[in-house]
Amino acid sequence: MQQRAQDTRLAVIEGAARVFAEIGYGNASLADITKRAGVTKGALYFHFTSKRELALAVIDEQHALVQSAGSEIAASNNTALQKIIGLCRMFGQQLLDEPIVQGGIRLTFEASAFQADVSGPYQDWINTVHQLLAQARTEGDVRADLDAAAFARYLVASFTGVQMVSEVLTAREDVMARIEQMWEFMLPALTSGASHQTQSPPLGDDPTA
Repeated sequence: MQQRAQDTRLAVIEGAARVFAEIGYGNASLADITKRAGVTKGALYFHFTSKRELALAVIDEQHALVQSAGSEIAASNNTALQKIIGLCRMFGQQLLDEPIVQGGIRLTFEASAFQADVSGPYQDWINTVHQLLAQARTEGDVRADLDAAAFARYLVASFTGVQMVSEVLTAREDVMARIEQMWEFMLPALTSGASHQTQSPPLGDDPTA
């Protein structure tokens, strides 16, 4: 029964994520979500007491999915700079493939509608990039004078903007190409004057390898 309850809870979260991604928090109803999830209202209310609580659960699950995939990249034998590039590619691919990630990201942009603090996942991402940039500086793959903390914030902001504009203009059809283009501009700024340069692997390479 416990496993069945967990499966039902995840089905509700995924159904909610699909609805939120498609029509946004304000337009979504619990009736829409139960229909998309294929559960009864009773099953939904067993796990969640409100639409707001469900939205927060989608954001938490989205963050967990990204962190899980990111930990595999962080544990790889790649250089720190290659790991950062791999994290961006992984996140971009999840935006194409994972309904929970799609819903969670839209909800973070609409968080004022349900009065939620969504700064945590962004701060976690900034901290991760900061640590990897500091490591890349030690490895000689980025400039010795790089302000790792400042560049980490800039990178996360740039990635956020790239995927948002891709969503608006092409429904994210070109998001992977735009991420590659972002790195074409960023790598020279990062590696100019480094002891040696790390080339960005071609699109499609497994960043966890």
